[in-house]
Amino acid sequence: MGGNGFAFTMDYADTQASTCSSCTVIGDRSNYWVPTLYYHAENGSFISVSQSGGATVYYEQRATYPGKTLQAFPEGFRMVAGNPELRNFTNTEEQLAVSYACLNYNGPATPQTQAFPTVNCPDGLRAQVYFPSCWDGVNLDSPDHKSHMAYPIGQYDDGTCPDSHPQPLISIFYEVIWNTPDFASDWYGSGQPFVWSMGDPTGYGYHGDFVNGWDVNLLQEAVTQCTNLSGNVQDCPVFQLTPDAQAEGCMIGIQVDEPTQGVLSELPGCNPITSGPAPAVPGGSCNATTTVSPPASFFTDLTSSKHWYYVGCGTDGFGSRTLTGPSQSLDNMTVETCVDFCNSQGYSIAGTEYVTQCFCGNSIPSGNAPIPGLVGACTDMCGGDDTEYCGGYGAISLYEKCGSTCVNAAVGGLNGSGGTSGNTTASTTSAGSTSSGGTSSAKSAASASNSGASSAASSAAAAAPASSSSTDDDVTSNDDQPAASSAAAAAPASTSSASSITNVTSVPSNVTLPAGWKAVGCYSDNLNPRSLGFNGWWGVPVTSSGCANFCNNQGYTFAGTENAGQCFCGDELVQSTQQPSSDCNMACKGDASQICGGGARLSLFTSQPSVGKVRRAHKHRRAAAHHLEVMS
Repeated sequence: MGGNGFAFTMDYADTQASTCSSCTVIGDRSNYWVPTLYYHAENGSFISVSQSGGATVYYEQRATYPGKTLQAFPEGFRMVAGNPELRNFTNTEEQLAVSYACLNYNGPATPQTQAFPTVNCPDGLRAQVYFPSCWDGVNLDSPDHKSHMAYPIGQYDDGTCPDSHPQPLISIFYEVIWNTPDFASDWYGSGQPFVWSMGDPTGYGYHGDFVNGWDVNLLQEAVTQCTNLSGNVQDCPVFQLTPDAQAEGCMIGIQVDEPTQGVLSELPGCNPITSGPAPAVPGGSCNATTTVSPPASFFTDLTSSKHWYYVGCGTDGFGSRTLTGPSQSLDNMTVETCVDFCNSQGYSIAGTEYVTQCFCGNSIPSGNAPIPGLVGACTDMCGGDDTEYCGGYGAISLYEKCGSTCVNAAVGGLNGSGGTSGNTTASTTSAGSTSSGGTSSAKSAASASNSGASSAASSAAAAAPASSSSTDDDVTSNDDQPAASSAAAAAPASTSSASSITNVTSVPSNVTLPAGWKAVGCYSDNLNPRSLGFNGWWGVPVTSSGCANFCNNQGYTFAGTENAGQCFCGDELVQSTQQPSSDCNMACKGDASQICGGGARLSLFTSQPSVGKVRRAHKHRRAAAHHLEVMS
């Protein structure tokens, strides 16, 4: 997750060559990594476990040292937290910095653990890793990627740095929630059935990698200035943000030809299962590929065969199509079929969408045009060729007839437009180990279908100061939920519930709602999980009227518009509280006379008689301190 400049061997300059990032804070081109979780079935196969949302990365001002000021990560800096080879409990600061929270929003409190929990977690398993924050002040890296760093004395997440590592740096902490309840009825035997991609069934080997790609001056400004306890990214004045949808469209093509998702006979890299207590030995024995190729492209190269080029991934709307010429829908649709059809009709632009659809036109509206460098949401395979991409839901893969030049858009990472560099050989066959050149290959910096042992799935990022309560760190409360964060803001969590609904003045009277629906007002939105869980459509021409009618037609009882061009549906409101009506102040992209929420704010509508009790949000149990919250 992070910048698409990620590569098997890379330096700081490569991070800065990123054309996009799955983090929405402009200036953060860093890369963040954790291993992937698999369910180990009773028949010996492995099934990839999906994530709930993305990863939450906290930037916290914690470590101190006499006479030293807290610093941002320097250029070229990288580090690893945790030990992928560990298979027993050693009671070190490094191991205590790795923990698991068994989420149960409606049950009794359960202790956090250093090993995998041995019981079902009704609302998912949250894996957590806290990085060391004391630097030796000299080395940007070390052979083990850890020796140049140390934890504060006596406590891994706070305190004074040791004399050997006297320079305090901003602290980072990762949280990732895995959908282990998907396998709740598939447990067998006396143990738990999950295993990390590097072959760890104990949980002790969980770890994280970080490669700094920040604009260092920008991060230093944030470290110094952003100490507001509001938890709102807008209160950090040094940051500018890209929209969620744009960050989520930042992806990297697959570089290792090896299955990592679905049902597998072996873990990626043929990593063997090692239960310990002795340390694991990296590597497998099934001759897994070590060939690293240029990133696979997300489009079909027609520059030579048909003299058409790939423009990029645009957005498309139901009421106002991006391409308004002839169209067709075929179960066996391919990119070539669509281009041939549009060419035969005398049109110069062709677009494939949603597996089977083809649209033609001669121009692309600016509001629907692709964003340079982004893969976008065009990740559906074509109905007639599962090696080609045919747009997505509300996303259209656009091709145009060549003129004097014929060059495909550059998307999908370095050399991602088809690639000119040759193959290389990976320095390790262990999907759980890290080479000096960085971490393993990433399929997608934004997709929830991450590349096995290679990349943690990621959603958009935000940075915001947030408060924390002062409670014991090793206990998860019965209302423990993912941290209250949003891609545009990280509002403090609240446990209050809404009661009766009244129409509010922040919703213009020209918003036409379905029969029985009412305007609720302006509510906060959360990212992990979303306050309304079903994505309607994003981009032009979203309106509050259209969103409410869409959600009603889909059978949902809540609808919410956000950030001018996003629509969400649901049947319950999760981790959300009512906000001042002035917070919902963005004109809808589809109708400027209507309001479509704001940054992390929903213009909310419902057919329910009341909002009801809002599901409670998790509050971090750590010693009270200012910290920056960054979601990746």
